[in-house]
Amino acid sequence: MTTRIEVVDRVSGRRRWTVEQKLAILRDAFGCEGSVRSACERHEIGSGQLYTWRRLAMSGELTGTKRTALPSFAEVEVSQASLPVVSAPAQACGQIGIELPSGVKLTVDAGIDTDALARVIGVLGR
Repeated sequence: MTTRIEVVDRVSGRRRWTVEQKLAILRDAFGCEGSVRSACERHEIGSGQLYTWRRLAMSGELTGTKRTALPSFAEVEVSQASLPVVSAPAQACGQIGIELPSGVKLTVDAGIDTDALARVIGVLGR
């Protein structure tokens, strides 16, 4: 059995790309049927460089046509009908202390859900 090892080598040193070359590489990577990985391998660039170019292209800085964000407004409609007022449930204050025959001691809020408390006591009473 033979194993195949592929060595991926990157070009060292700084390279200069024209705006047209950068845009062509971006089309290669992000266009229909495009793949970032294959574009990076084909053009021997890192994916970080590719995403930086994409960010610059989307903001307009790559081509020198920097776009500023236009203000946008959301339409708000105020209705005359008022919402029904729901009163908050009465807060039960205090705590309940429970001591089980096994010696386990519980302290619970007075407003605890009784079904949940019954399940807990059932498990602890085993």
